Amino acid sequence: MTIVTKVQQQPEVSKAELEGLHPRELRKIVREGRWTGGTEGLARGYAQANLIILPKEVALDFLIFCQRNPKPCPIVEITDPGSPMITQVANADLRTDLPRYSVYKEGKLVDQPSDITSYWRDDLVGFLIGCSYSFEEALLNAGIPLRHQEENKIVSVYTTNVPCVPAGRFAGPMVVSMRPVKRDQLVRAVQVTSRFPATHGAPVHIGDPSLIGVDLEKTDFDTGVFELAEDDVPVFWGCGGTPQAVALASKIDFMITHKVGHLFVTDKLSEAIAAI
Repeated sequence: MTIVTKVQQQPEVSKAELEGLHPRELRKIVREGRWTGGTEGLARGYAQANLIILPKEVALDFLIFCQRNPKPCPIVEITDPGSPMITQVANADLRTDLPRYSVYKEGKLVDQPSDITSYWRDDLVGFLIGCSYSFEEALLNAGIPLRHQEENKIVSVYTTNVPCVPAGRFAGPMVVSMRPVKRDQLVRAVQVTSRFPATHGAPVHIGDPSLIGVDLEKTDFDTGVFELAEDDVPVFWGCGGTPQAVALASKIDFMITHKVGHLFVTDKLSEAIAAI
């Protein structure tokens, strides 16, 4: 697998140097190739989004799929066919403004570049899908700790045995993210995240992972594994990895997504898209 990197005009930066930057400043550094790492914990308070880019011929089916499965696939913005530009949640170029991408051809991962300009085609449509990173600041403000941030890992991601509602060529399983939550904070975690339906909202499952076909020791997308303390309960939210899993299961010929954990950071405050 070939890894493509952006041409760097200036030295790479550390994650510590990125803390506190506005999303526009962060995206500029990403565009310059000075940061190709994950976006967890960056631009705190601002919504982040998953990316999936598909050929126009399957875009309508995918749009309907998302509408039928709003928990794992809440749509934030859609580009015009052939245009990589978004204008609603930020003024940005989807070809360059994410730290790293995943390119799939005929169902196989072929590249994880930091710039997809060379892969762009006139028939492509970009979808931004809400991400649960967006409600994490609210969880922290409510006094609910986040183990993956404490351990500097990507949040755990699992493919479940829960089928999504199919649409056209798209059918497959729901993907979820998991965060351990203390038993006495469960109600508060549900209350806090239910205010963010545009970024997955309330959990889809709480407790026994086997009921949704999950083995906590076997994560997907190279994400972290966490040991549960005695008073921890696994809590699962819909995940923007669902479109990747479904598109692969549906054998879509060509697809580009973000690399898991390397999301698009919008200019929208998470609270601005929260339910009242």
